[in-house]
Amino acid sequence: MVAADLPIGDRVRHYRGGRRQDAVAGLVGISPDYLSQIERGLKVPSLQILYALAQELGVPTAALLSDQPPADEETGTLPETAVGRALLGYGPARSAEPESASVLRDRVEGAWQSWQTVPGRFTAAAQTLPALVADMEHAVRAARAGADVAQRRAVLQAAADLYCLLRSYLRRIGRVDLATLAADRAMRAAEDADDPLRIAAAQWNLAHVLLAAGQPAEAEELALRAAERVAVARMPETERAAMGGALQLVAVVGAARRRRWWEARERLREHAAPAARVVPDGSNFGWTAFGPTNVAVHAVSIEMEAGETGEALHTADAIDISGLPSREREFTFGLEVAACHSQRRDDAAALLSLLSLEAIAPEDLARTPLARHLVLTVIRRARAMQARQAEHLAERIGLF
Repeated sequence: MVAADLPIGDRVRHYRGGRRQDAVAGLVGISPDYLSQIERGLKVPSLQILYALAQELGVPTAALLSDQPPADEETGTLPETAVGRALLGYGPARSAEPESASVLRDRVEGAWQSWQTVPGRFTAAAQTLPALVADMEHAVRAARAGADVAQRRAVLQAAADLYCLLRSYLRRIGRVDLATLAADRAMRAAEDADDPLRIAAAQWNLAHVLLAAGQPAEAEELALRAAERVAVARMPETERAAMGGALQLVAVVGAARRRRWWEARERLREHAAPAARVVPDGSNFGWTAFGPTNVAVHAVSIEMEAGETGEALHTADAIDISGLPSREREFTFGLEVAACHSQRRDDAAALLSLLSLEAIAPEDLARTPLARHLVLTVIRRARAMQARQAEHLAERIGLF
């Protein structure tokens, strides 16, 4: 069984197994070079050749084509479906007694800690979030209808934190639609709680949704406007610097994705870096992981996006990521280093980086399209020993 999104060439290579490429090509009636190009994704075989390959490899022709999930696939038990149902109000009866704000806050903080630190964070989130969302939605409805102003504000603050977590989770599983809904809920809860820190965090999350939706210009504009409001908000200086700096980093990413490399570098140097000098690593205001190390990691991102892989790797060598409070940022940093090695055709270094990522965040490696692409690139291009190691890795993350 292979992954549904595995390209045709990788399927052919997988089913060829240990058989020699030139032997299979000869039996099919094509040149070894042509078969090599098919396996490397450089050529798409005709249906006639595809059928001949399938016959020779002993598999149905459909096995060499990308699969589509059955139309009647049961999706009601999928984690994102359960979270979506909870967001839409499927939860405790309205007459049930809601949990207190303090209990909900502790549950949300525990879920955030798990999401940012546990290697199996997707599995943990899938087990935790549906019930937590349902209980939070019920508590928010009750608090909005109640007369206790302090309890209402505390519940809304916990809700804003939870919806920001949901945005991150849903975006990472590819549900940008639900992530947008979660980001909107976070904004509403933060504004109703009149909490400047959480309003800034909600805007940061909404900007990340725009980045995920392929709208970097809109994300950059939103982040910069939010940063202007943070600059005059009534907040402790460290919180103001952290949230303003985190928003500047979103603008940095937006500029880089629009190929405005110098603008991204200047914004990082002139706005994000000064803010980071006020915020110690590990403080994690608004769960943004903003601090000096995160700023340094974004410098690598800019150079990687710009194709300046040598500069990116040189910058990465000087970064000690032990100060990062978020496993997701640690994973993203390592993945960008792997991508830089791959761009330089240093497949041994790319494989080593990917194996390191498997050790710290195996579920992220299995779910991230870029990571899967890099694994396949090593298989297609690397020396035989490294390609075999990459094939074993591909099996472990569900590609084969």
